[in-house]
Amino acid sequence: MQHKDFNNSFVNQFSPAADNTELFDSLLSGCRESYSIPASAFTNYNVKRGLRNPDGTGVMAGITKIGNAHGYIINEGDKISIDGELYYRGYNVADLIRGYTAEGRYGFEETAYLLFFGDLPTKKQLDDFDVLLDSYRYLPPRFTDDVIMKAPSTSIMNKMASSVLSLYAYDENPDETSLENMLRQSMQLLARLPIITAQAYAYNRSYFNGESLNIHNPQNNLSTAQNFLRIMRPDCNYTEEEAKLLDLCLVLHAEHGGGNNSAFTCRVVSSSGSDTYSAIASAICSLKGPKHGGANIKVQEMFECIKEGVRDWNDDDEISAFLEKLLRGEEGDHSGLIYGMGHAIYTLSDPRAVMLKKYAKKLAEGTEFEDEFALLESVERLSSQAYKNFKQTSKNICANVDLYSGLVYRMLGIPTELYTPLFAIARISGWCAHRIEEVCTGKKIIRPAYKAISNARAYLPLDERKPEL
Repeated sequence: MQHKDFNNSFVNQFSPAADNTELFDSLLSGCRESYSIPASAFTNYNVKRGLRNPDGTGVMAGITKIGNAHGYIINEGDKISIDGELYYRGYNVADLIRGYTAEGRYGFEETAYLLFFGDLPTKKQLDDFDVLLDSYRYLPPRFTDDVIMKAPSTSIMNKMASSVLSLYAYDENPDETSLENMLRQSMQLLARLPIITAQAYAYNRSYFNGESLNIHNPQNNLSTAQNFLRIMRPDCNYTEEEAKLLDLCLVLHAEHGGGNNSAFTCRVVSSSGSDTYSAIASAICSLKGPKHGGANIKVQEMFECIKEGVRDWNDDDEISAFLEKLLRGEEGDHSGLIYGMGHAIYTLSDPRAVMLKKYAKKLAEGTEFEDEFALLESVERLSSQAYKNFKQTSKNICANVDLYSGLVYRMLGIPTELYTPLFAIARISGWCAHRIEEVCTGKKIIRPAYKAISNARAYLPLDERKPEL
């Protein structure tokens, strides 16, 4: 019997839900009311859903020097949209990218150094940082066999989270929260997460798809992007153009301020005094969600639906009509969303989407992806008006980074199941910086208030309880 078949039969034999569906459903039937809260309650108690103010700005929850996503200004109480800007430690990301690309270098390691240490490195500091990362990339003995290849998961994000938690057991000093120890852990996680991800993908390809198993180890003197492509691909082959485009994606995804869901999750867990591995694993779990990092996969699913549902990709009217069907929940996943459009901060433009679009267009020219890029560009161009028509609003929405990242990854030959994991590989640099900042400066557990609206009830003995009608 194949291992996979044995595993499935084991689950079916011992899963409590396998033969007790009716029992479970009978318990479920009386449960739904317990989890319903009237929408009016949120208004009556002035609850700021999603920690957002009524004007769309975020509730101020902390102070950071790490990153800033800037998409509007407040002028005499009015929120005024501006072209989006993204800053890492005070540097405009566009300037960082222009700087290292002009010198023909990879930029992600330099970006991670900046986020960790607060300043751009000298050549020697960057060289020393790269040497340390090389030494940290190698996973602990038997980690691949005992952690990555045990209990394979269809979700690589979940495997990444469980693997990060498992690294706790291999750390001789996992709980200490000194600056020195947290920096050491952060550099090790930055180096190891791409290796864990690529090896998990290789094993999943074999276990679930029946392909040949090729597990490769990292190689010194290569960038994060180069090592990832080398380990992910069975033949270890990649071009410099591919690696540098992936490197650009990593730089653009590395950080986005302390208010995004995953960074805030990391800070909340860190504020409790928990360890680095728990904080980073929690951030990975947050990023997985389709309303956060997982949106890049939802964009790809939506785009496939648009490609099938729109007969003439050059007909703006047909595309607009289909977009309105998406908004009405009649197409796609019936969520009523156009994935890849709209952002909590950016309204006129997302600087990450602007840069990715530029490189995607260049990469698509003269290839089989040229028509798909043009269709995606039309989706971007027409979505804002479709949204205004449907919502009867004057509010602008712009493309976010997820709209074009999926197409870039497809052109790089990266499978859909790795889109969000690549986001995590990049964002771990920002998460670790936010963890260290929270531990060093927060000094207080993050604990917001929730208004309880359940009524007091008297306890009844078991024999006196009657089922609700």
